[in-house]
Amino acid sequence: MRAIARRDGAKLKQEVEIRDHRITADEPRDEGGEDAGPSPQELLAASLASCTAITMEMYANRKGWDIGEVVVDVDYEPAQRGSPTRFRMDVQLPKELPEAQREKLMQIAAKCPVHRTLEGEVMFEENVALS
Repeated sequence: MRAIARRDGAKLKQEVEIRDHRITADEPRDEGGEDAGPSPQELLAASLASCTAITMEMYANRKGWDIGEVVVDVDYEPAQRGSPTRFRMDVQLPKELPEAQREKLMQIAAKCPVHRTLEGEVMFEENVALS
């Protein structure tokens, strides 16, 4: 998987290319940006929320379950000195859904690829290319 970010005009605004898609990332005005799009950290929260919802829906589809609307709300607090990064994830499922299905879907939610990445060991390799 690959994402490429390039400055788009002045300040901090970035055009991000992902496959054939283009999204804008920026910082809020009070952080020096133009607020032309979500910040990279907001995109991280969005990645966890959307991955969780998609993973739950894919599982339900494979099981033939009609689970109705799934809403995943992620609040993200970056690490501060002496405290870890915190994610709070609230999942809203229809009250009509049987308890056994709700429990299984919540187990599956923790197995989404983004969740596993954030929980696991991460390694970075940085290179510089001169143009």
